Amino acid sequence: MTEETGNDFQMVQGYEIVPSNEEAHAEEVQGDELVLAEDLAQGDEVQVNRLVSAEMSTPPTSRRRRKKSLVWEHFTIEAVSGGATRACCKLCKQTFAYSSGSKIAGTSHLKRHITLGSCPKIKNQEHKLALTPAVGTDNDGEGTVERPSKRRYRYTGYANAAFDQDRSCSYLAKMIILHDYPLHIVQQPAFTTFIDSLQPRFRVVDVETMEGEVYAVYQKEKENLMQAFSTMPGRISLTIGLWTTSQTLGYVSLAGQFIDSEWKIHRRMLNFMMVSSPHSENALSEAISTSLSDWNMKDKLFTITLDNDCSSHDIYSANLRDYLSNKNNLMLKGQLFVVRCYAHILNAVAQDVIASIHGVIYNIRESIKFIKASPSREEKFAEIALQLEIPSTKTLCLDVTTQWNTTYLMLLAALDYKQAFSTLETSDDNYNEAPSAEDWKKVEAACNYLKLLYDSAHSIMAAANPTSNLFFHEAWKLQLELSNATGHEDPVFSSIAKDMHERFDKYWKDCNLVLAIAVVMDPRFKMKLVEFSYSKIYGVEAAKYVKVVDDAVHELYKEYVAQPLPLTPAYVEQGDGNNAPASENGTQATAPSTGDGLVDFDMYLSEIATSQPTKSELEQYLDESLTPRIQEFDILNWWKLNTLKFPTLSKMARDILAIPMSMVSSGNSIFSAGTGTRMLDDYRSSLRPEIVEAL
Repeated sequence: MTEETGNDFQMVQGYEIVPSNEEAHAEEVQGDELVLAEDLAQGDEVQVNRLVSAEMSTPPTSRRRRKKSLVWEHFTIEAVSGGATRACCKLCKQTFAYSSGSKIAGTSHLKRHITLGSCPKIKNQEHKLALTPAVGTDNDGEGTVERPSKRRYRYTGYANAAFDQDRSCSYLAKMIILHDYPLHIVQQPAFTTFIDSLQPRFRVVDVETMEGEVYAVYQKEKENLMQAFSTMPGRISLTIGLWTTSQTLGYVSLAGQFIDSEWKIHRRMLNFMMVSSPHSENALSEAISTSLSDWNMKDKLFTITLDNDCSSHDIYSANLRDYLSNKNNLMLKGQLFVVRCYAHILNAVAQDVIASIHGVIYNIRESIKFIKASPSREEKFAEIALQLEIPSTKTLCLDVTTQWNTTYLMLLAALDYKQAFSTLETSDDNYNEAPSAEDWKKVEAACNYLKLLYDSAHSIMAAANPTSNLFFHEAWKLQLELSNATGHEDPVFSSIAKDMHERFDKYWKDCNLVLAIAVVMDPRFKMKLVEFSYSKIYGVEAAKYVKVVDDAVHELYKEYVAQPLPLTPAYVEQGDGNNAPASENGTQATAPSTGDGLVDFDMYLSEIATSQPTKSELEQYLDESLTPRIQEFDILNWWKLNTLKFPTLSKMARDILAIPMSMVSSGNSIFSAGTGTRMLDDYRSSLRPEIVEAL
């Protein structure tokens, strides 16, 4: 939601306190001991220190060096024996070395005495010291002139650092929310000791008070998000996650994705609410309706994205669509309403592949454990690989069973060393886990198809905030590859491919329409990529499926045409500045006669404009040539620049491009996204529902 600025003070290093154009004799302010007054955090006392200098109308031929450092407001110079001088603190009367004849010690140690709280008087009083205005005079004491300095400075440090108990509590609450710390951290002795060492005046609150702080942060962020939604120009799409607790309580998480007026895409958590039965369509529908009412968006729902299992998707989606369509105006009669998460289908297919060869994977894991058990075994295995002249540079490593990409990389590396495993088994009586030749063939087939899923996942992850148009490219290629692989001549390969295709084909049939409509909104591809890809997938029947997409795009556009448009300036093609403005029906209005005797010609142009049907925005968009495919193409910026040209179509594009095809948010791993219901840990399960939602 909102981002906090972490620094209360902006430190200034290497400044010289010099009035206007001073000579090079000016003393340098060292380190980070001074701060710009205008950069101080709000609420601190600011006492302005003005530097004053005096100038003579006729400068003298020689000038005595003046002490301009601000520390001299707090120190006096006292002469000692041997021609040396010492600086004496006006408050505590301690003295410090300053000069010994011609050598000057400088003022940094004096500044530290004042600013870092070394002075016992400052420590005892615990009040902030500010430097009083200085007055400069010339050598003769004449012509004193006050002049404000260009910058105002103030000392910082322990002695005068501002402390705000309420603000510190708020920051602690945000830390707990952002980093998933337990609320009872405030009662842990190590934490309270650490806080006391930083700021003894901070009163560590109890758990109940911290719950209130967390909820206050949540309420404030909710108000900010509500304000953002009030100016949201388009519709919102939801992602729905199902959770359960160790007490078998059910929760539903709802996150909203939308594109704002500046064509920036956002995803925000809306609700995390307890429901009686999260697997019930009615309970889930009620949760969605409650959330939309809570956020004042009952008429702005576009799609919902689910991660439920394939076997129940059809009935579940149909019931959900029917229930919500009675309370919300769904676009295209709800055909696009329920979307399945692309990341979850990749993971489901990958887990099927891994399960099909789980016995072989077990042997490979045990083999790697055996080799990694001691340095001598690792050295022996490396020598075997060297003798066999295995060219691989991959490193054997164990996988993380909850992340299938690590299992794929483990198998890929082991496949390169399959001969070394066999040789090790013959040379070491303690090792007998080497996979057989048939096992290695299964591993090879599994890696061959897991690579398709792995590459597809990485393509999606490459985009920080992927828009919906990106997913069609991955889905159609994967559908084609798996379809072709089912006819592989090797039964080991074809068997794995058939199982994969059976699951992914279900996803393709459910979601290819919304995927295709999204890519049509990409000016680099439009309908052309749909036509090309469908010809590869469906062959002679491609035209039938292309027509389904084309009809859906036109029908959806008509629904947007029926909606009122906000008042926007008329679009004028780039070119001559004398071009006439566009009329309401999209035709160019005829300019009035300029007295050149061509009134009849003007009437002729007007008749043509009214008699000839004009192209709709959609037809104009589809008929235009494709935008060049450049690597850094920003589709949202393209639509932002073309909003005036396509005012209605851009509204449609905004909603479509914001559809979350994947439930995995930016910064999370796409490889660990599970399917079905997830489990809350015991700690969160023990909290009250409103605190769980706030966290």
